[in-house]
Amino acid sequence: MRVDTVVLDVDGVLVDVADSYRRAVVESVERRHGTTLPRADLQAFKNAGGFNNDWELSDAVALYVLASDRGLDADVAAFTDAIAANGTGLDGARATIRDSLGEETASEVEAEWDPDALRETFQALYLGADLYRDIEGGEPPFEAPGFIHDEPVILEEQTIEALTDRYPVCVLTGRPAAEADIALDRVGLDVADDHRFTMDDWDEGKPHPNALVTLAERTDAETVAFVGDTLDDVRTAVNADAVDDDRAYYGVGVLSGGLTGDDGRAAFASVGASAVVDDVNDLPDLLE
Repeated sequence: MRVDTVVLDVDGVLVDVADSYRRAVVESVERRHGTTLPRADLQAFKNAGGFNNDWELSDAVALYVLASDRGLDADVAAFTDAIAANGTGLDGARATIRDSLGEETASEVEAEWDPDALRETFQALYLGADLYRDIEGGEPPFEAPGFIHDEPVILEEQTIEALTDRYPVCVLTGRPAAEADIALDRVGLDVADDHRFTMDDWDEGKPHPNALVTLAERTDAETVAFVGDTLDDVRTAVNADAVDDDRAYYGVGVLSGGLTGDDGRAAFASVGASAVVDDVNDLPDLLE
């Protein structure tokens, strides 16, 4: 696989977010609603698609537990399968609840759901009090140390050198810009502003191909590898390849996020991954 440009996701690729973002999803819902799902169940939502934004993933989990209290008779696997069939993402979750419970009961579920309060809780848990004040610009709803400090670095220094010596390296992430900066600083990866897309830079989100195609244009690439830990990351590369006749795009899955082992490899292959590696540090050998 020979490419001109390498584009990296952040979560699950550069840093491990199992004890940060995913923990924040689970604990935010529990704080707001008194019950939640096991962390392992979140992968099914990710696989369904449309949950690149973990605030919306928190919303979907909250809606699921609220709907379950009102008679939703579906386990997580059935619920997320229905989300995938209903348009993916938060809209798919809301449609699934309407289909299952009817409009009246679904409206009662949504009346209990407060996405703004859930987001506030999420940010307080994830950022911690000090960063919350800096980034959110106000007082947090409670004091917390911040899960963001519990993100082990995956990307090794020699991998950074091997990639940046040979390729323009870009970043495409669903993180807000301020949180992406924190991760990149921790990793030690310097990426120019015009070589990155964050949540703040585009409306569509993954797997929409627009950001990836734009990065390819900005680096004058003919072939691009996009490396991510979710199926939507690979779908982004597949979608870019479908809409851009001037370039080739390769989706590379890593098994350092929620997808692991043989099942993870099979899942990536099922959505068109060009390659699957254990983690991002295997990338230089793959691209030689």
